[in-house]
Amino acid sequence: MSQISTSERAIQSKVIETMGLEAVPFSLRTTPWYRYMFIQIAISANAGNFLIPALAVLEGGLSFTSAIAATSVGAIIAFIFVSYLSLPGGRYGLPSQYAIRTMLGGKGARFLASPIRSLTSLYWFSVQTIGGTYVIQQLIVRLTGTEYPFLMLSIPISLIMILLAIIGFEAVKRATTYFLPLLLAGEGTMLYIYFTTSESNHSLFTLTPEGGHGSFSAMAFYASLAFVQYISGVSASADMTRYAKSPRQGAIGLMLGNSFGFMLTAILGSGSAYLFGELNPYVSASEHTSIPIFIAIITATAILSMLSINMSNAYTGGYSLLNTFPSLTRLQSALLFGIFGISFSSVPALVNEAEQFISGLGGLIIPISAVIVIDFLYVKRSSISNSDLLSINENNRISILPLISIGLGTICYFALPVAISPGFITFVLVSILYGLLAKAKCKSSSSFV
Repeated sequence: MSQISTSERAIQSKVIETMGLEAVPFSLRTTPWYRYMFIQIAISANAGNFLIPALAVLEGGLSFTSAIAATSVGAIIAFIFVSYLSLPGGRYGLPSQYAIRTMLGGKGARFLASPIRSLTSLYWFSVQTIGGTYVIQQLIVRLTGTEYPFLMLSIPISLIMILLAIIGFEAVKRATTYFLPLLLAGEGTMLYIYFTTSESNHSLFTLTPEGGHGSFSAMAFYASLAFVQYISGVSASADMTRYAKSPRQGAIGLMLGNSFGFMLTAILGSGSAYLFGELNPYVSASEHTSIPIFIAIITATAILSMLSINMSNAYTGGYSLLNTFPSLTRLQSALLFGIFGISFSSVPALVNEAEQFISGLGGLIIPISAVIVIDFLYVKRSSISNSDLLSINENNRISILPLISIGLGTICYFALPVAISPGFITFVLVSILYGLLAKAKCKSSSSFV
């Protein structure tokens, strides 16, 4: 039986997680693959994730089945990379942004990758909170006939999500596991309404929409959009798996949970768009049933789905902030993220007018993601050397080749027209460029040996 030190027992007994950038002790790495699967399924079906499958039907002209197939292929390819990039967490017990110091250099990770990841998590936290609060507000009106002020709902909901994220991974794990049965019941209720509705010109049983089934180019375009949406997870997946029983269990749990969760999300999003022309299944399903228990279940599911995804956003966003400001404790960084998250979630106009902001972030998110993937899988062969691990805290350099690749990728991203999915093309081009540069550097170094 392995021995557990007194300090490790103290960590294990704490209600609030105190682990910062240091490696999680082996004695605390006890989470099995299926708990990770539960977490990822629970955070999948939310307002933000419904968007691309629904748009594939409404704007791309794809059929119900084509939209599911196309977006699922793109998302699953991204999930493969996300699962592989969870290995630094499962293998070394390190959070993602701290491990990225070995790829981009200490300064590159602290002052480029981590601030971008923090802002991305903060933006999606605000979007999910604001969008979810609007949905809940309308569902409560249907259920009770009373309209509550936006801030009366958004602020308490934000506080709950931040509190659970502050408590730490154990709270995220337990909450999502407890939420999952009701989430699945709610999603099953929505599917039942879709398959039994008589208020639409279409039927999910026939799967024959009046419009075209969609071209191959449209399928490829929406597959690429789904890929771009989820590939940024490579810079955060290790935050969760540092508590995994093994690297393999963490990666498999993420892969299975993400894949199953997205396919269920794609069915709901595409079904809502195909049957009712509505982007949000929670809205369309509640509007096409008059059964109070169904409306109540859908309302509860909308609330829990928002809580689930935003606990994850706040948890990973706090670690990114901690890597930028390592003098903070994990609790302090989580509190700081929470203050910004609650503030932004209380001002809907900030998010409603932020399309240019997130587009600008995308110009860095995609090249950074490509460099991280190629560096870990190709350059490092999925393993971080002992010398890198020993010097990771003192690493204050900037790696030039990743920076050049990211800079050229950002230029490419903004130069390409939106109609051809610049994010996907940029990811591919930066991956090839950085791979070639890294290979040339390796050959150059070996020639002097």
